[in-house]
Amino acid sequence: GIAQGSFLKRQKVWREDGLAYIGPDDLRVGSEITIFGRTIHISGCDRFTRWFFEQNGISLPPEEPMVEDEWHKTYKLRKSIEKGQKPLTKAQVEAKNLAKFMSGAPHVDMKFTQFALNERKVLRFKAFWDDHTPYGARMYFIIHYFLADNTVEINMAQCRNSGRDAYPMFMKRGPLSKTNQVLAVPGLLAAEGQIYYPQDFLVGASINVWGRKLVIYDCDDATQKFYKEYLDIDQRKGCIDVSEKPVTHLKLTPVPHTGVGREEDSLINCQMIQPKPPKVDLERLMLYHGEILRFECKMMNGEPEDELRRLVIAYYLADDEVAVFEVPVRNSGHMGGRFSEKRRMKNPDTGEYFKIGDLFVGQTVTIAAQPLQITRADEHCLQYLEAHPDEFPYASPVACARRLLPLAADPEVQDERGIEPERLKELAAKAGVSLIDHELVTLLRHFGVPPESEDQQPRIIGPHALECAG
Repeated sequence: GIAQGSFLKRQKVWREDGLAYIGPDDLRVGSEITIFGRTIHISGCDRFTRWFFEQNGISLPPEEPMVEDEWHKTYKLRKSIEKGQKPLTKAQVEAKNLAKFMSGAPHVDMKFTQFALNERKVLRFKAFWDDHTPYGARMYFIIHYFLADNTVEINMAQCRNSGRDAYPMFMKRGPLSKTNQVLAVPGLLAAEGQIYYPQDFLVGASINVWGRKLVIYDCDDATQKFYKEYLDIDQRKGCIDVSEKPVTHLKLTPVPHTGVGREEDSLINCQMIQPKPPKVDLERLMLYHGEILRFECKMMNGEPEDELRRLVIAYYLADDEVAVFEVPVRNSGHMGGRFSEKRRMKNPDTGEYFKIGDLFVGQTVTIAAQPLQITRADEHCLQYLEAHPDEFPYASPVACARRLLPLAADPEVQDERGIEPERLKELAAKAGVSLIDHELVTLLRHFGVPPESEDQQPRIIGPHALECAG
């Protein structure tokens, strides 16, 4: 009985005192405002209004519940009953049925009511069946349960290239009985078996479909929500992981190298039908072209006739190849020349190809089945190693000097006249420091003094080395 529509058109409105117009400062949740003689109580606001006030540093009170009169309460109750949200009383149901019978309308049964309330409501499950017959396999299905009439439809869920015919239907829509029997005579009446209902479809459990055991392993989100709201069942707890473990194939190792030709060429022949030459690191080839590091060595096989033999190990930085040449020595009984051709060689001690870090003064390497002890290196080789102290710490004077710190209190090391390399090596061994010959060479090159006579050895100035280490 109250006129509806706009109460006030958009315009500026004076305050009740008439001093100024109504502004945002006059509007607060829970306050009252008078507009043209009508007092209005503000009970809430929208999200934008709250955001606007918060941006200006004003916090609005929370929403207030709307005041409802008796008519609103009766109206809401009547609408909720009409929508089926609240059950009717027994007297109302009997009155409605009596009115239908008196008017001649047909009686509405439970099936029609179920259909009207649950039309288009379908529960969706995922299941699998392990076929243990010969040549059988695991098959996956999609189960649809229609709440409108308690019928079930089962479809195949085949993957690509499964080798099976593309028949999507496994069982057409119909009631699914828990126990099935085949009649001997067509048309013979049979007792109706108990059918499956929603409470029978539980994730992690199994159902019987005409003698086949289908295990339910998952369901969709709508089905999970239905069971949680109406049956208070959490279907996610019973989910089964059916993902197959990835198949790992054993990698075939290449056949061992026969020793003929280069190992890289032989490996490519095993990997390709039409082999290609191995790739070459052109940047390294151009950077280190012509760089050869030479180490002089002697043979340590214990044979008297090989004690005088002198050899040179040449390491090529461009391609990590190694060659060994023999220096001609008079009356040694051996001709000079190439001892081992230039190629990539494997270090028997490490099982990997020779690296520049494997060669240093004092090291014994095995090449061509002969133990060769490196006695010294040429000047170019020493300069190259000292120019890269991060890669070769035994050629760094600072790193070698720091190894002498445990000997700082020894008076022989503190002697300003210096100490002989062999004596320094003995003192370091007693202190638990193992010095190699290349470290002694590095110390002599940076902290050494030449001998005063030919029968003396060069000396290492210990205080200078310790000062550098500190």
